[in-house]
Amino acid sequence: MKYKKIVVAGGGVLGSQIAYQSAYSGFDVTVLIRVEDSKDDVYDRLKKIHRTYLDTIKLMATEKGKSKDNWARGISDIDKFKKDECVDRANKAINNIKIVNDQVEALKDADLVIESITEILDVKTAFYEQISSLLPEKTVIVTNSSTLLPSKMAKYTKRPDKYLAMHFANSIWKNNIAEIMKHSETDDKYFNEIIEFAEAIHMVPLAAREEKSGYLLNSMLVPFLLCAMDLVANGVSDPETIDKAWTLGTGAPHGPFQILDVVGLETAKNIVLQYQKVPNLFDPILKKMMLPYNYDGMLEILNKYIEEGKMGKATKEGFYKYK
Repeated sequence: MKYKKIVVAGGGVLGSQIAYQSAYSGFDVTVLIRVEDSKDDVYDRLKKIHRTYLDTIKLMATEKGKSKDNWARGISDIDKFKKDECVDRANKAINNIKIVNDQVEALKDADLVIESITEILDVKTAFYEQISSLLPEKTVIVTNSSTLLPSKMAKYTKRPDKYLAMHFANSIWKNNIAEIMKHSETDDKYFNEIIEFAEAIHMVPLAAREEKSGYLLNSMLVPFLLCAMDLVANGVSDPETIDKAWTLGTGAPHGPFQILDVVGLETAKNIVLQYQKVPNLFDPILKKMMLPYNYDGMLEILNKYIEEGKMGKATKEGFYKYK
């Protein structure tokens, strides 16, 4: 694996984190955005991530920071941690990331394109068609899609053998996993290269050798979140009470609606729409129990919050308020 130039398409919540983590790990990183007007927003997001890294590094240098809850594995292994070196890498990262809206400029000599744009099939395939003729022959493309199968999009890249999925968890400096999933046409050479790249940016690669909507994590997480929203949509209970049921009953640090605020309610809406179109594994079971998912009710709840500008933790308010 000889990747040097990484292009992250999309400067949203995860796109910005992927870009920063890749730059922190020493790669030449460009964020490709759709419109020039969004450059300031993306840079502000990157600066916020930068401050988070600096604050986390400072905490990691204390005894309190060495606890499991506070240690950020994506920043450093505990036995290799050197505060000054980590701060230096963080400062270089924020200073060296380029934000570009010209596809020709951004994609020139790219070794890897990490697509992290809107979770809508038509938007993603249109993007691949736009860039397919601009990419060097060597370029590998991965999608950070959380639910869409790479085989459904591979032909639009014009390089299906060099295309696969690489899905990150939110707050990747702490939740440093990368789910890497191939499809039937992915060449094992590139599958293995992406596993190496994940390790190079301080992620723990989780290999999925067969396609599965939702990979590993979301195959478990999405039904969990849908069930929680379904309880509210059917008037069974409220978000705060449901979160208490989960956290107090299992010892988990966060309930489903706290997780939804971190994921973002717009992303949650797109996931609901996706699952509404394609019945998932749990629907037949739930129907036998006379409890089909109330997708319409979920969308009504999410739309109300979104219309009020309550998009989740990133906007300081979703199901909960944040300082």
